[in-house]
Amino acid sequence: MIKNDIKQTYGENTTCDFKEAVERKQPKSWLKSVSAFANTVGGVLVFGVNDDGETIGLENAKADAEFISDRIKVFMDPVPDFELITKPTS
Repeated sequence: MIKNDIKQTYGENTTCDFKEAVERKQPKSWLKSVSAFANTVGGVLVFGVNDDGETIGLENAKADAEFISDRIKVFMDPVPDFELITKPTS
């Protein structure tokens, strides 16, 4: 089950942050994590997962991934290296 894999593999810490949803109205709320990871040793930002590590998924992962990529490119300079990966919730 993905829920257990995420929590056991990562857990929230200085290099991993969970977000339940992609905040479209306030992207700076999660862009702070992207910036922090880019300016340190790196990290993993996982959307569709609550703070307890429970996978809740995203309604439209493809559209969210495109939005995330666009916001990183628009708001961050220089643009950090990043990789977007989508995984099924079941």
